[in-house]
Amino acid sequence: MPPRSPLPQRHGLDAAWMRTPDHDIERPRPWATMGEWLLSRLHEFVDVDGFLRDGRFVYENGRVVTGRDEYGPHTFVWFHRDLSEEKHVPGDIHVVHRDERIVVIDKPPFLSTIPRGRHVQQSVVVRLRHELGLPELAPLHRLDRVTSGLLLLATEKRWRAPYQMMFQDGVVTKTYRAQAPLRPELALPATVRNHLAKHRGQLQGVVVPDAPVNAESLVELESDLGDGTAVYRLSPRTGRTHQLRLHMLSLGIPICGDPLYPVDRQTPLDDFSTPLQLLASDLAFSDPIDGSSRQFGSVRALPLRSAVTAETGG
Repeated sequence: MPPRSPLPQRHGLDAAWMRTPDHDIERPRPWATMGEWLLSRLHEFVDVDGFLRDGRFVYENGRVVTGRDEYGPHTFVWFHRDLSEEKHVPGDIHVVHRDERIVVIDKPPFLSTIPRGRHVQQSVVVRLRHELGLPELAPLHRLDRVTSGLLLLATEKRWRAPYQMMFQDGVVTKTYRAQAPLRPELALPATVRNHLAKHRGQLQGVVVPDAPVNAESLVELESDLGDGTAVYRLSPRTGRTHQLRLHMLSLGIPICGDPLYPVDRQTPLDDFSTPLQLLASDLAFSDPIDGSSRQFGSVRALPLRSAVTAETGG
Protein backbone atom coordinates (compact mmCIF):
# COMPACT_ATOMS: atom_id res chain seq x y z
CA MET A 1 0.00 0.00 0.00
CA PRO A 2 1.22 3.53 -0.71
CA PRO A 3 1.74 6.17 1.97
CA ARG A 4 -1.03 8.69 2.57
CA SER A 5 -1.71 10.78 -0.52
CA PRO A 6 -0.32 14.32 -0.37
CA LEU A 7 -3.10 15.47 -2.70
CA PRO A 8 -6.71 16.02 -1.63
CA GLN A 9 -9.59 14.43 -3.52
CA ARG A 10 -10.79 16.18 -6.64
CA HIS A 11 -14.39 15.74 -7.85
CA GLY A 12 -14.76 13.06 -5.16
CA LEU A 13 -11.85 11.03 -6.57
CA ASP A 14 -8.58 10.10 -4.88
CA ALA A 15 -5.38 10.99 -6.67
CA ALA A 16 -3.78 8.25 -8.76
CA TRP A 17 -0.38 7.00 -7.64
CA MET A 18 2.61 5.22 -9.14
CA ARG A 19 5.83 3.83 -7.72
CA THR A 20 9.20 3.41 -9.35
CA PRO A 21 10.54 -0.18 -9.24
CA ASP A 22 12.62 -1.38 -6.31
CA HIS A 23 16.40 -1.11 -6.60
CA ASP A 24 17.77 -3.44 -9.30
CA ILE A 25 21.43 -4.44 -8.88
CA GLU A 26 21.80 -5.19 -12.59
CA ARG A 27 20.03 -1.99 -13.69
CA PRO A 28 20.45 0.48 -10.81
CA ARG A 29 19.38 3.45 -12.96
CA PRO A 30 17.31 2.27 -15.94
CA TRP A 31 16.07 5.88 -16.32
CA ALA A 32 18.23 8.95 -15.82
CA THR A 33 15.43 11.22 -14.61
CA MET A 34 11.96 11.00 -13.13
CA GLY A 35 10.67 12.68 -16.26
CA GLU A 36 11.99 9.82 -18.41
CA TRP A 37 10.35 7.25 -16.13
CA LEU A 38 6.99 9.04 -16.13
CA LEU A 39 7.10 9.37 -19.91
CA SER A 40 7.85 5.66 -20.32
CA ARG A 41 4.88 4.72 -18.11
CA LEU A 42 2.24 7.28 -18.96
CA HIS A 43 2.81 8.64 -22.46
CA GLU A 44 -0.19 6.72 -23.84
CA PHE A 45 -2.56 8.01 -21.17
CA VAL A 46 -1.64 11.57 -20.19
CA ASP A 47 0.27 14.57 -21.50
CA VAL A 48 3.35 13.93 -19.35
CA ASP A 49 5.24 17.01 -20.54
CA GLY A 50 2.20 19.18 -19.88
CA PHE A 51 1.64 17.68 -16.42
CA LEU A 52 5.31 18.25 -15.54
CA ARG A 53 5.18 21.80 -16.83
CA ASP A 54 2.06 22.53 -14.74
CA GLY A 55 3.41 20.88 -11.59
CA ARG A 56 0.73 18.18 -11.50
CA PHE A 57 3.00 15.34 -10.32
CA VAL A 58 4.00 15.42 -6.63
CA TYR A 59 6.10 13.30 -4.29
CA GLU A 60 5.05 11.85 -0.93
CA ASN A 61 6.06 15.05 0.87
CA GLY A 62 4.01 17.19 -1.53
CA ARG A 63 7.03 18.51 -3.43
CA VAL A 64 6.41 18.97 -7.15
CA VAL A 65 8.14 16.50 -9.47
CA THR A 66 10.23 18.09 -12.21
CA GLY A 67 11.32 16.34 -15.34
CA ARG A 68 14.98 16.91 -14.40
CA ASP A 69 14.78 15.24 -10.99
CA GLU A 70 17.21 12.36 -10.64
CA TYR A 71 15.50 8.99 -10.92
CA GLY A 72 15.27 7.01 -7.69
CA PRO A 73 13.94 3.49 -6.93
CA HIS A 74 10.88 2.89 -4.74
CA THR A 75 9.65 6.46 -5.15
CA PHE A 76 5.92 7.28 -4.98
CA VAL A 77 4.35 9.88 -7.26
CA TRP A 78 0.74 11.16 -7.13
CA PHE A 79 -1.36 13.02 -9.69
CA HIS A 80 -4.95 13.67 -10.76
CA ARG A 81 -6.01 12.51 -14.21
CA ASP A 82 -8.06 14.69 -16.53
CA LEU A 83 -11.65 13.48 -16.56
CA SER A 84 -13.55 12.83 -19.77
CA GLU A 85 -16.86 14.51 -20.50
CA GLU A 86 -19.73 12.39 -19.20
CA LYS A 87 -23.42 12.62 -19.92
CA HIS A 88 -25.43 13.32 -16.76
CA VAL A 89 -27.40 10.32 -15.52
CA PRO A 90 -30.92 11.54 -14.68
CA GLY A 91 -32.66 10.60 -11.47
CA ASP A 92 -32.23 11.44 -7.80
CA ILE A 93 -30.10 9.59 -5.29
CA HIS A 94 -32.41 9.39 -2.29
CA VAL A 95 -30.67 9.22 1.08
CA VAL A 96 -32.82 6.76 3.01
CA HIS A 97 -30.67 6.76 6.15
CA ARG A 98 -27.48 8.36 7.41
CA ASP A 99 -25.61 8.06 10.69
CA GLU A 100 -22.02 8.06 11.93
CA ARG A 101 -21.15 4.69 10.37
CA ILE A 102 -23.38 4.05 7.37
CA VAL A 103 -25.38 5.70 4.61
CA VAL A 104 -28.24 3.90 2.87
CA ILE A 105 -29.25 5.31 -0.48
CA ASP A 106 -31.87 4.51 -3.09
CA LYS A 107 -30.09 4.45 -6.45
CA PRO A 108 -31.74 5.41 -9.75
CA PRO A 109 -31.22 3.17 -12.79
CA PHE A 110 -28.22 3.74 -15.09
CA LEU A 111 -25.97 5.11 -12.33
CA SER A 112 -22.81 3.09 -11.61
CA THR A 113 -22.04 2.20 -8.02
CA ILE A 114 -18.31 2.92 -8.31
CA PRO A 115 -16.22 4.99 -10.76
CA ARG A 116 -15.33 2.63 -13.58
CA GLY A 117 -14.59 2.83 -17.31
CA ARG A 118 -16.69 5.56 -18.91
CA HIS A 119 -18.61 6.20 -15.68
CA VAL A 120 -16.45 8.13 -13.24
CA GLN A 121 -18.11 11.36 -12.14
CA GLN A 122 -21.47 9.76 -12.91
CA SER A 123 -21.25 7.17 -10.15
CA VAL A 124 -22.79 6.91 -6.71
CA VAL A 125 -19.46 7.11 -4.91
CA VAL A 126 -18.14 10.20 -6.67
CA ARG A 127 -21.41 12.11 -6.59
CA LEU A 128 -22.13 11.41 -2.92
CA ARG A 129 -18.61 12.01 -1.62
CA HIS A 130 -19.00 15.54 -2.91
CA GLU A 131 -22.67 16.06 -2.01
CA LEU A 132 -22.43 14.60 1.51
CA GLY A 133 -18.93 15.83 2.32
CA LEU A 134 -17.72 12.28 3.05
CA PRO A 135 -14.36 11.76 1.29
CA GLU A 136 -14.00 8.15 2.50
CA LEU A 137 -17.54 7.05 1.56
CA ALA A 138 -17.43 3.58 0.00
CA PRO A 139 -20.03 0.95 -1.00
CA LEU A 140 -20.24 -2.25 1.03
CA HIS A 141 -21.82 -4.20 -1.85
CA ARG A 142 -22.78 -3.38 -5.43
CA LEU A 143 -25.73 -3.03 -7.71
CA ASP A 144 -25.54 -3.36 -11.48
CA ARG A 145 -25.55 0.00 -13.24
CA VAL A 146 -29.04 -0.67 -14.65
CA THR A 147 -30.51 -1.90 -11.36
CA SER A 148 -32.30 0.51 -9.03
CA GLY A 149 -32.73 0.49 -5.29
CA LEU A 150 -31.02 0.22 -1.93
CA LEU A 151 -27.26 0.42 -1.55
CA LEU A 152 -25.36 0.39 1.74
CA LEU A 153 -22.19 2.48 2.12
CA ALA A 154 -19.69 3.06 4.93
CA THR A 155 -18.95 6.65 5.90
CA GLU A 156 -15.28 6.00 6.78
CA LYS A 157 -12.63 3.36 6.16
CA ARG A 158 -12.68 2.25 9.80
CA TRP A 159 -16.25 0.97 9.45
CA ARG A 160 -15.88 -0.98 6.21
CA ALA A 161 -14.58 -4.34 7.42
CA PRO A 162 -17.35 -5.35 9.88
CA TYR A 163 -20.13 -4.38 7.46
CA GLN A 164 -18.48 -5.99 4.44
CA MET A 165 -18.10 -9.18 6.47
CA MET A 166 -21.90 -9.36 6.78
CA PHE A 167 -22.23 -9.66 3.02
CA GLN A 168 -19.38 -12.16 2.79
CA ASP A 169 -21.01 -14.30 5.49
CA GLY A 170 -24.44 -14.08 3.81
CA VAL A 171 -26.23 -12.71 6.89
CA VAL A 172 -27.80 -9.72 5.11
CA THR A 173 -31.40 -10.22 3.96
CA LYS A 174 -31.83 -8.66 0.52
CA THR A 175 -35.18 -8.56 -1.23
CA TYR A 176 -35.83 -7.42 -4.78
CA ARG A 177 -38.95 -6.76 -6.81
CA ALA A 178 -39.09 -7.29 -10.57
CA GLN A 179 -41.68 -6.69 -13.27
CA ALA A 180 -41.84 -9.53 -15.77
CA PRO A 181 -44.38 -11.36 -17.96
CA LEU A 182 -47.18 -13.12 -16.13
CA ARG A 183 -47.25 -16.90 -16.64
CA PRO A 184 -50.30 -18.31 -14.82
CA GLU A 185 -49.15 -21.87 -15.46
CA LEU A 186 -45.82 -21.28 -13.70
CA ALA A 187 -45.70 -23.02 -10.32
CA LEU A 188 -44.59 -20.45 -7.77
CA PRO A 189 -42.98 -19.96 -5.36
CA ALA A 190 -39.97 -21.63 -6.94
CA THR A 191 -36.36 -21.93 -5.91
CA VAL A 192 -33.87 -21.68 -8.78
CA ARG A 193 -30.52 -23.36 -8.17
CA ASN A 194 -27.79 -23.70 -10.78
CA HIS A 195 -24.23 -22.74 -11.68
CA LEU A 196 -23.73 -19.29 -13.19
CA ALA A 197 -20.61 -17.96 -14.86
CA LYS A 198 -19.66 -14.69 -16.49
CA HIS A 199 -16.50 -14.70 -18.56
CA ARG A 200 -14.17 -11.75 -19.01
CA GLY A 201 -14.99 -9.75 -22.12
CA GLN A 202 -18.55 -11.09 -22.38
CA LEU A 203 -21.52 -8.98 -21.33
CA GLN A 204 -23.91 -11.86 -20.72
CA GLY A 205 -23.63 -14.49 -18.04
CA VAL A 206 -24.44 -18.14 -18.73
CA VAL A 207 -25.83 -21.18 -16.97
CA VAL A 208 -23.26 -23.98 -16.81
CA PRO A 209 -25.06 -27.36 -16.95
CA ASP A 210 -23.97 -30.16 -14.62
CA ALA A 211 -21.65 -27.87 -12.65
CA PRO A 212 -21.84 -27.52 -8.86
CA VAL A 213 -24.56 -25.11 -7.71
CA ASN A 214 -23.21 -21.64 -6.93
CA ALA A 215 -26.38 -19.53 -7.26
CA GLU A 216 -29.77 -19.79 -5.55
CA SER A 217 -32.84 -17.53 -5.63
CA LEU A 218 -36.40 -17.78 -4.34
CA VAL A 219 -38.98 -16.38 -6.79
CA GLU A 220 -42.52 -15.55 -5.64
CA LEU A 221 -45.49 -13.99 -7.42
CA GLU A 222 -46.56 -10.84 -5.61
CA SER A 223 -49.19 -9.09 -7.76
CA ASP A 224 -50.80 -9.13 -11.20
CA LEU A 225 -50.45 -5.73 -12.87
CA GLY A 226 -53.29 -6.50 -15.28
CA ASP A 227 -51.33 -5.76 -18.45
CA GLY A 228 -49.84 -9.19 -19.02
CA THR A 229 -47.07 -8.54 -16.52
CA ALA A 230 -46.67 -9.08 -12.80
CA VAL A 231 -44.52 -8.02 -9.88
CA TYR A 232 -42.34 -10.80 -8.49
CA ARG A 233 -40.62 -10.89 -5.13
CA LEU A 234 -37.05 -12.16 -5.45
CA SER A 235 -34.90 -13.35 -2.56
CA PRO A 236 -31.32 -14.15 -3.61
CA ARG A 237 -29.47 -16.49 -1.29
CA THR A 238 -26.19 -15.99 -3.12
CA GLY A 239 -24.79 -13.03 -5.02
CA ARG A 240 -23.54 -14.02 -8.47
CA THR A 241 -23.26 -11.48 -11.28
CA HIS A 242 -26.64 -11.02 -13.04
CA GLN A 243 -28.05 -13.81 -10.86
CA LEU A 244 -31.65 -12.58 -10.62
CA ARG A 245 -31.81 -11.65 -14.29
CA LEU A 246 -30.57 -15.09 -15.33
CA HIS A 247 -32.81 -16.92 -12.88
CA MET A 248 -35.90 -15.07 -14.07
CA LEU A 249 -34.91 -15.84 -17.66
CA SER A 250 -34.54 -19.53 -16.81
CA LEU A 251 -38.18 -19.53 -15.63
CA GLY A 252 -39.32 -18.06 -18.93
CA ILE A 253 -40.11 -14.66 -17.40
CA PRO A 254 -37.25 -12.31 -18.37
CA ILE A 255 -37.34 -9.02 -16.48
CA CYS A 256 -38.95 -6.16 -18.43
CA GLY A 257 -36.56 -3.61 -19.88
CA ASP A 258 -33.51 -5.86 -19.64
CA PRO A 259 -30.92 -4.69 -22.21
CA LEU A 260 -28.99 -8.00 -22.10
CA TYR A 261 -31.46 -10.85 -21.59
CA PRO A 262 -32.74 -12.80 -23.41
CA VAL A 263 -30.76 -11.00 -26.16
CA ASP A 264 -28.19 -8.24 -26.11
CA ARG A 265 -29.99 -5.20 -27.47
CA GLN A 266 -26.70 -3.31 -27.80
CA THR A 267 -28.25 -0.34 -26.02
CA PRO A 268 -25.98 2.75 -26.00
CA LEU A 269 -24.63 3.64 -22.57
CA ASP A 270 -26.23 7.08 -22.75
CA ASP A 271 -29.71 5.75 -23.57
CA PHE A 272 -31.72 6.23 -20.38
CA SER A 273 -35.15 5.71 -21.94
CA THR A 274 -35.94 2.15 -20.77
CA PRO A 275 -35.06 1.27 -17.18
CA LEU A 276 -34.61 -2.33 -16.14
CA GLN A 277 -37.61 -3.22 -13.99
CA LEU A 278 -35.51 -4.62 -11.17
CA LEU A 279 -35.55 -2.91 -7.78
CA ALA A 280 -33.47 -3.70 -4.70
CA SER A 281 -36.43 -2.96 -2.45
CA ASP A 282 -35.53 -4.15 1.08
CA LEU A 283 -32.40 -4.57 3.15
CA ALA A 284 -32.22 -6.02 6.67
CA PHE A 285 -29.40 -7.05 8.99
CA SER A 286 -28.19 -7.07 12.56
CA ASP A 287 -25.70 -4.24 12.99
CA PRO A 288 -22.23 -5.73 13.53
CA ILE A 289 -21.16 -2.82 15.76
CA ASP A 290 -24.04 -2.42 18.24
CA GLY A 291 -26.25 -5.44 17.47
CA SER A 292 -29.30 -3.33 16.62
CA SER A 293 -31.85 -4.51 14.07
CA ARG A 294 -31.57 -2.54 10.83
CA GLN A 295 -34.35 -2.56 8.22
CA PHE A 296 -34.62 -0.28 5.19
CA GLY A 297 -37.07 0.01 2.32
CA SER A 298 -36.87 1.63 -1.10
CA VAL A 299 -38.81 4.82 -1.83
CA ARG A 300 -39.36 3.58 -5.39
CA ALA A 301 -42.04 1.24 -6.71
CA LEU A 302 -42.59 -0.82 -9.83
CA PRO A 303 -43.06 -0.20 -12.63
CA LEU A 304 -40.16 2.24 -12.76
CA ARG A 305 -40.63 5.25 -14.99
CA SER A 306 -38.14 6.25 -17.66
CA ALA A 307 -35.31 8.15 -15.99
CA VAL A 308 -35.50 10.76 -18.76
CA THR A 309 -39.25 11.18 -18.41
CA ALA A 310 -39.08 11.35 -14.63
CA GLU A 311 -36.52 14.14 -14.69
CA THR A 312 -38.12 16.22 -17.42
CA GLY A 313 -41.63 15.77 -16.08
CA GLY A 314 -42.84 14.31 -19.38
